[in-house]
Amino acid sequence: MPDYPLRLFSGSANRPLANEMAAILKQDLGNCTTTHLPDSEIHVQINELVRGDDVFLIQPGCAPVNDNLMELLLYLDAFRRASVHSITLVVPYFPYGRQERMAVGREAISARVAARMIEMLGASRLIYVDIHAEATQGFFDIPVDPLSARTVLAAHFENDPKFRDAVVVSPDVGRAKLASRFAETLRLPLVLMHKRREGFDTVRTSHVVGDIKDKIPIVIDDLIAGGSILTQLEGLIEAGARPEIYLAITHPVLLPSALERLDKFDYIKQLVVTNTIPVPPEKQHPKVVVKSVAPLLADTIYRIWTRRSISPLLQRPHDAVEPPLLRIARQGSMDLDYHTN
Repeated sequence: MPDYPLRLFSGSANRPLANEMAAILKQDLGNCTTTHLPDSEIHVQINELVRGDDVFLIQPGCAPVNDNLMELLLYLDAFRRASVHSITLVVPYFPYGRQERMAVGREAISARVAARMIEMLGASRLIYVDIHAEATQGFFDIPVDPLSARTVLAAHFENDPKFRDAVVVSPDVGRAKLASRFAETLRLPLVLMHKRREGFDTVRTSHVVGDIKDKIPIVIDDLIAGGSILTQLEGLIEAGARPEIYLAITHPVLLPSALERLDKFDYIKQLVVTNTIPVPPEKQHPKVVVKSVAPLLADTIYRIWTRRSISPLLQRPHDAVEPPLLRIARQGSMDLDYHTN
């Protein structure tokens, strides 16, 4: 039995995901309140005793990004002042993750700024999923668990016979490593696209490397925002791929232009995403399929709390119903209902 009670709390960014994780762990979400004041300030309050607990706070950095990031920081300060034993931040979608370097002169490295704020306010540990640049982990001196949703996404394709003739496609060189791991998980060939940007939100495929003739493309990426990736997929058809393209993308930012492009291109058959970011009704689309990362995150939390390795979670397809380690706990080897107020 761990020495300190496990406590789950959630900010307001993605309560449905937090509720699902709590149900898997057979925990009640802690009682806390976020209030947006009339002058646009944010006030947070922890409404129960947490002294000496191992607290896990669930709060992705999705839109409105600045509000959700500030709420995360305020809760972090409140928990430290409440004398918790440890505070682990579960941030499935890391804010400002795409601003991890200076692309031109005289600009901020915003991901580094977010990392410094989190660390300086006393976070004990950080968990995120499929961050845009893996090197972001180096911005932290605290432990960071860089999870990937590739096994969650792969489970959607691996048991369907039609995808035996598929290939995994990396949309650019930067995503080649992620695509390679995804291809290994599905045991499929890898194809690489080279793109040329023709505008702020428009890209064109210059050429395709790999055998894609008469194959079904599964395009893998970390996030989809304005949908510029959708404008380059015609190059796959021109290279000989079947006119039925599937996308597996972790974070569904899904700006209106992305939804419009899903309507526009008939050869895009399905966009498979995860619930790291909530998909409200206005972003739902017949082609969008949402898979849950709650079992992956819940298993990670349990392993951290019980001081076990999380490496197995990165090496196998994840159980969509209940993580194996948690199933063992159900049988009596661990008491997940351990609370002390």
